Amino acid sequence: MKLPLALLAGLIVTATPALAIEQNCRFIQVRAEREACYQKQEAELAAKRKPEPSAESKDLETMQRMRQEDAEVYRSMRSICRGC
Repeated sequence: MKLPLALLAGLIVTATPALAIEQNCRFIQVRAEREACYQKQEAELAAKRKPEPSAESKDLETMQRMRQEDAEVYRSMRSICRGC
């Protein structure tokens, strides 16, 4: 008996924020403002759903940037020194 109540309570808690946001927009009378509210909601939800870049991808980007900088330095050294 306690398990179904706990599941129901969990469902209500997780569903409440999405419903609360939607109902705030639903009661706006002016159509343009209501549509703007819905667009804002969609942007917020998309931002929440978008996964953050993992540490591996950040490390990969850093390594690529370092390699590019190294290549630029080596190119400039070759143009200056020419076999020193």
